[in-house]
Amino acid sequence: MHYKKIAIIGGTGKSGTYLVNRLVEKGFELNLLVRAPSKYSFNNKAIKVIEGDVGQLESVRILAEGCQAIISTLGQPKGEPAIFSQATRNIVKILHEYNLSRYIVTTGLNVNTPNDKKNDRNIDATRWMYENYPETTQDKQLEYNYLAQTNIDWTMVRLPLIVQTDQKYPTDVSLENCNGEKISSMDLADFLIAQLTDKTFLRKCPFLFNI
Repeated sequence: MHYKKIAIIGGTGKSGTYLVNRLVEKGFELNLLVRAPSKYSFNNKAIKVIEGDVGQLESVRILAEGCQAIISTLGQPKGEPAIFSQATRNIVKILHEYNLSRYIVTTGLNVNTPNDKKNDRNIDATRWMYENYPETTQDKQLEYNYLAQTNIDWTMVRLPLIVQTDQKYPTDVSLENCNGEKISSMDLADFLIAQLTDKTFLRKCPFLFNI
């Protein structure tokens, strides 16, 4: 698959903005889903802004038109019901409609998979999330559980604290445990873009972190 145009969800968030800028730098065209376009200024002909909501199937249908892959760095809107599992269900439906397969999505450390060997710190962090943000945390797990049953080429990237910086640092990846406390937005952006063509983590849920 030659990737020329990418559909982006969450592109105005703290990690998504770095991803959008990096994709444009690398020559990609983007369809960018934005709930309130009037709040943002996108002065680049490579970016097509689609007004809509990932929770609405028709918005995702319009977003994905003409694209070869979807990348989501979706965050949870404050004060709203958890959106992650429904968003991914909509995305998978549209991928099938357009005969596409590549879907790359970010999530938190709290998501558990059968192969995990989380250390005590990450186990405690996961427990804390369930105690303090039960709805969102459960919904992120449902998102993974759903993806694991699909036949698309998904990658779910699990992340520690995202630091908004253009700086790049040494990174590591693990399918079992997060051995770092932070990830730079620029390192994350480059990793997500690399997954478009790297098949190492197809249908897997890697932790990405700075070391």
